[in-house]
Amino acid sequence: MSRSTVTKVWFVLAALFLLAAPAFGATPYPSKAITFVAPSGAGGAFDMALRFTTKVLAETKIVDQQMLVEAKPGGGGSVFIMEYVVKDKKNDYKLFLTSPTMLINNLKREGNCPYTYKHVTPLAQFFVDYAVIAVPAKSKYNDLKTLFNDMKADPTKLSVAGGSGPGALDHLTFMLPAFKYGIDPKKIKYISYDGKAEAMASLLGGNADVLTSVSASVGEYLKAGKIKVLAINAPERQGGAFKDVPTLKELGIQAEFGIWRGIFGAPEMSAEAKKYWIDAFTKLAKSDAWKKELERQNLDADFRSGDAFKKTLDDQDREISALLKSLGMAK
Repeated sequence: MSRSTVTKVWFVLAALFLLAAPAFGATPYPSKAITFVAPSGAGGAFDMALRFTTKVLAETKIVDQQMLVEAKPGGGGSVFIMEYVVKDKKNDYKLFLTSPTMLINNLKREGNCPYTYKHVTPLAQFFVDYAVIAVPAKSKYNDLKTLFNDMKADPTKLSVAGGSGPGALDHLTFMLPAFKYGIDPKKIKYISYDGKAEAMASLLGGNADVLTSVSASVGEYLKAGKIKVLAINAPERQGGAFKDVPTLKELGIQAEFGIWRGIFGAPEMSAEAKKYWIDAFTKLAKSDAWKKELERQNLDADFRSGDAFKKTLDDQDREISALLKSLGMAK
């Protein structure tokens, strides 16, 4: 082999080495602390959910890096996501947890949020809470169809208490089955309270006829015999205090509305980071430590990741959009 040929070969090898060097020297993800944002107040449901989620991720050593939880309240999460989509477009080290509130804020007229799940990276749904419809223990109503038939005849006859404003979760999770049953949702007398505890107090105090809430908030009252739960919006009957409560599906009302909690990543999250988190969250969902934690928190596991989570979001987005239109509250 001539000297010129040898020189050319060395030049080619050197060039290949230089091209490959960054890949060989690249630090695997994650290489620093990860921040998880709760787009709500400190101590709220999102903040607490992230704290026990990161605690189990650390205790099981599924994630070795430090994980920080940061609360960012404002506009029901709208303030955070508007900043996040612009400033953290490619930030693999900042994730956030939210609920169907993100979809609602984008779809309703007063939501004032141009961004939704389509503008970020859905990673995983972890657990759900189920909407319930309840009445006082002394109420004449013992089943949902009798209640709904009376409301269908005169939607203004009965008042419904909820722990959120019009167009928010408690409101919509009642209006959806009512709408599917043929009740005009615009005529229903809905009274909004600042939180589920106040709505329950209104029901028990005789200031409302019906309560729309979630299973986690009414279980103790049901056990104590203070209320009757006429239906639960779950895919199947639940155990414990809810074992005798029929699902909406059992009653022939197709109005599924899962109140999920899920984690999302940046709009342009890298493929490496996305795979890392979907794998990590899948391991978490299968771990005994996670199952025990959910039991401690009185939450129902419903794990979906990647494309499966995205499909859930697509389906719910269509449902919420149709419902808000029927209420005259859509953009």
